Amino acid sequence: MPELPPPGPALPLPGPAEPPASATGAEVWAALGRAGHLARAYRGSVRDGVDPDGLADLLAAIDARWSVPATLSASVQLATALPVLATGGGAVVERCLHRTLHGRATLALAATDTTPGTDLTALRTEVTVEEDAVTVTGRKEWITNATTAESFLVLARHRPGRHFAHFTWILVPADTPGTTIRPTPSGLYAGAGTGHVSFDGVRLDRSHVVGRAGLGLPVFARHIAVERLAGALWGVALCRRVLADTRHRLIHRPHGEGTLWSLGHVRQRFAACLVRVQELRALTDRWASEVAQRHDLPAAAALKAAAGVTVPQVLAECAQLWGAAGFADGGIQEIRAQAALFGIGGGATEVVLDTVADSAERLLDDLGRKDVDW
Repeated sequence: MPELPPPGPALPLPGPAEPPASATGAEVWAALGRAGHLARAYRGSVRDGVDPDGLADLLAAIDARWSVPATLSASVQLATALPVLATGGGAVVERCLHRTLHGRATLALAATDTTPGTDLTALRTEVTVEEDAVTVTGRKEWITNATTAESFLVLARHRPGRHFAHFTWILVPADTPGTTIRPTPSGLYAGAGTGHVSFDGVRLDRSHVVGRAGLGLPVFARHIAVERLAGALWGVALCRRVLADTRHRLIHRPHGEGTLWSLGHVRQRFAACLVRVQELRALTDRWASEVAQRHDLPAAAALKAAAGVTVPQVLAECAQLWGAAGFADGGIQEIRAQAALFGIGGGATEVVLDTVADSAERLLDDLGRKDVDW
């Protein structure tokens, strides 16, 4: 039977400073920032890009200690929000970047609009850019860290139409007049601070523009690739943890003269899950560098599609193997429901499969590559 993927190295945290298992994403983020661990996700600095090994270790350590919502809260900031913010400059951006990296604040990535999240060129949130000021109007929905954020990194259109150069990033402090935040009506991700945000004529000085006007979508496309890599890395860690817990239960759960683990069909179902996780792990090992360093969009789409299928299937199978015990508060059935996000967040599986299909020729050529020089 294949072995479980090896866990990442233990992440030491000061004992008295470690939040309890029930901690929210904001509490976990603050503790990691105080301990200086958030920088482990990057090569040197945020502007140097994500380090896949460091990011994988950090996400695995968070997943092992805290909840799925807490890990989601950290993942969005580490893989997307902070790197996008780092494409800007000036005192406003630098202050937010410094505070967030040190755990003194959380940052919400406000890209998803009232329009379908996978159709960003249709978003309705608008920004009027003047010589010395900007005005933001619109609504963002299902935003991670919304209820805890000190600032929102808002993707808004500055021109009508669907052209990719019509969108710009704006950094909006959460306490700016005209900004209204309300929690989403869902307990599954309350720990991630998920909420809806509206901007009613929010006026800020021009220094809150992040990067060059018109580069909003190109910048987002580069960094959503890294978010998809982060999802695959986290998916491996989550599946490994759940599989290890499930195997322990099966080994110690009596059945007849043996245990549930002694049943051949149970072992085969478990082994099939192991194979799927090994496949996902192999894909992340194969493409992590290309996505992290070169923002390879087809590779990122393939990783997202693989995680979107593998994680829900593995957790559904484990939930079945847990039986009635899986319905306990915080049990596998709750984790299974939360893990459905892997097939939706960051691009629905069906959407990213279209991207994979568009790059079929290249990916087929990649399958034919050989390391041996004949």
